[in-house]
Amino acid sequence: MSPLTVRSRVRAVDAPDRARVVLLLAALLATLAVLAGCTTGSVGGSQDPATATDVERDGEFPRTITHAYGQTEITEPPQRVATISWVNADVSLALGVVPVGMPRNSFGGNAGGSTDWFDAELESVGGEMPELYSETDGINTEAIAALQPDVILGAYSGMTAEEYETLSKIAPTIAMPEGDVAFGTPWQDSTRLIGEALGRSERAEELIDEVEDRIAQVADDHPGVRGTTFIYGTVDPDAAEKIYAFTDVDNRPRFLEQLGMVQAPVVSEASTGAADQFAVTWSPERADELVSDILVTYAASPDVRAAIEADPLLGRIPAVEAGRMVVQTDEQQVLSISAASPLSLPWALDNVVPDIIAAAEQN
Repeated sequence: MSPLTVRSRVRAVDAPDRARVVLLLAALLATLAVLAGCTTGSVGGSQDPATATDVERDGEFPRTITHAYGQTEITEPPQRVATISWVNADVSLALGVVPVGMPRNSFGGNAGGSTDWFDAELESVGGEMPELYSETDGINTEAIAALQPDVILGAYSGMTAEEYETLSKIAPTIAMPEGDVAFGTPWQDSTRLIGEALGRSERAEELIDEVEDRIAQVADDHPGVRGTTFIYGTVDPDAAEKIYAFTDVDNRPRFLEQLGMVQAPVVSEASTGAADQFAVTWSPERADELVSDILVTYAASPDVRAAIEADPLLGRIPAVEAGRMVVQTDEQQVLSISAASPLSLPWALDNVVPDIIAAAEQN
């Protein structure tokens, strides 16, 4: 089972189990100067100024950033940025600030422990690869401290209050937005919060508009997908819980909704009153009630498709019977939407969405 599947299950179990799963999840992660207005500062993943990226900052420093664990003061435009979890390094890089350190992707990463979309942007700006550290045993405070960062970004994360306090002793730390559940922050909000911390708010808004315009263009190019109902989840005959369906708290349904698709009413109704649940479980005996036009599911092997179709219960899911099931087996494809960022989503539009659109446009 992938770490992202575990993350999605966190809110679908009882509170004691949920706490244990959150701890497990933390161990699996990476399994990811202004004066009078503005000025220009050098930022980068290396101390060599020849490889640093010059970016213009907006607004004034010092500034105070509000997040889930209170307020953090940032006295100067950050030059040395370290990140935790997924997404945050993508956003920093997309805003022109090359991190000095980020977690190695143990899930969904390429051979270098990064992602194809991060590497492409890094090459585009001429930056050097950040220091990669493992988060398989939790947030790597020792590795982060060694980098001497002047800000630590965790706008998309599941950091606890205790972890926040520990990181704050190293450098000013930005947690997820106030009111967000762990790993439930939309990519737009992560981008805005990090943009504010880096003095790149104007660029953050431009970046959000650019990515949303690309998504809208794909939707316009495929009008047949508009109104298509979907279930985005995990279906696995060999799993203890054979069916999970992700809710609107998760980035996957949010993304398909941006393309003009509609969360299946059966899932919306099942998650009513559970605003912090990433997923709902479903009994295989009621599989035929999971009515939707398409089903998108993650599987560890392509063989799972045949197993689902042959299963006497799971094979009765309407989208499976209709041949409109998309089985994702590439971890990087899964990561690009699950941990959505302004770098990963354009990549997903080219590498993931075509299969989803093909299923949606079937007659």
